[in-house]
Amino acid sequence: MPKIAIIGTTAWGITLGVLLSRKKLEVNLWARTEQEAAEFNSNKPNSIIPAGVQLPSTLSVTSSLDEAFKNAQAVILAVPSQSMRHNIRLVAKHLNSSMLIVSAAKGLEIESRKRMSLVIADEIPPSFKQNICVISGPNLAQEIINGLPSATVIAADNEAIARKAQKLFTSPALCVYTHTDVIGVELGGSLKNIIALGAGIADGLGYGDNAKAALITRGLTEITALGVALGANPLTFSGLTGLGDLIATCSSTLSRNHYVGVELAKGRSLQEITNSMTGVAEGVSTTLVVCKLAREMGLAMPITEGIYRVLYEGADLHQMADDLMQAEAYHELTGRKWRLFSSLRRARLRTR
Repeated sequence: MPKIAIIGTTAWGITLGVLLSRKKLEVNLWARTEQEAAEFNSNKPNSIIPAGVQLPSTLSVTSSLDEAFKNAQAVILAVPSQSMRHNIRLVAKHLNSSMLIVSAAKGLEIESRKRMSLVIADEIPPSFKQNICVISGPNLAQEIINGLPSATVIAADNEAIARKAQKLFTSPALCVYTHTDVIGVELGGSLKNIIALGAGIADGLGYGDNAKAALITRGLTEITALGVALGANPLTFSGLTGLGDLIATCSSTLSRNHYVGVELAKGRSLQEITNSMTGVAEGVSTTLVVCKLAREMGLAMPITEGIYRVLYEGADLHQMADDLMQAEAYHELTGRKWRLFSSLRRARLRTR
């Protein structure tokens, strides 16, 4: 029976553990303390596991890394993006050259501005890097742990590694696709959280569905523009890890980022909101990173800039919305330093 180690007792880490355990795989979930491990193993209700969900008998929680990695064939890192480097350093000595290394985090490291796969690669032996893959898509943890049908994407530079991970995660309720555009898959999963903050604000202010639809689609164009500038395939963002994830996160009350936006519209401070949450709204730190990247690259990202001003400069929500509405509009696929329109035009010329 394959054995899997999961780092992170987050909602997503627990969900993936339950998903794999339901396939009769043996899963060891690593908790930071003995007390935390004992609480999860007791199967008592807590703030992470939804009511009515029991941890399968093949899933155990341990505070020992040696126990978590014993005979493990894969490790899943389901931790907040800002703690990824710390966690991969903790587990690096337990890895081997044949072990799958799966990033399940959706964010960018603030200091380095790197994607999670790059953070992991920094901290492991070079010969292990080919085993890194990422999982991303419209994957609201509560729906998946309750057995509702979902789809996701596994991306790796090596197609064979992606297919190996695909086989691991595929289940009756989870359809898994493969991809080799790691840049696009990671950026789609990270940047959609910024737009979800905006969607929550729009909902909280009662701006209606037309406004939210415009925000989502213009947000997707911004995401694609930055992704292309950083080397991603623009078509990736029309798939599950771009448009699909964006729709789910911007529309669902289960989304932490959407929740933060709604609460901001009620007049609560960002600190008050985040302090009251059990999980991390990755869009908050991602906005900081992406706004700095866009400014350095001279890239037009007005929605991201607006969300940044609200989060970090105390800008008025209504004024931010007014500024977006009053901005000059040109061709839908053009913007400062965007390559989208020119790329599509070159593609058309090549087909003539």
